[in-house]
Amino acid sequence: MPSHGSLTKAGKVRSQTPKIPPKPKKNLVPRRRNRRNYLRRIVYPSQGKPWPIVQSRVMKKWAA
Repeated sequence: MPSHGSLTKAGKVRSQTPKIPPKPKKNLVPRRRNRRNYLRRIVYPSQGKPWPIVQSRVMKKWAA
């Protein structure tokens, strides 16, 4: 099976690329983000417009 280019040149571009430091992550870990969203939406819903999930549950409760 022929290869595209010689194997002696493999990794040439990557080794020549300057290393830059990674950017710090801004988002929370998914587990913490999901917990925060659960508390906001289900446990302590805001007094204003309810979240759609909470609203559908409230509507089912009043309709029954």
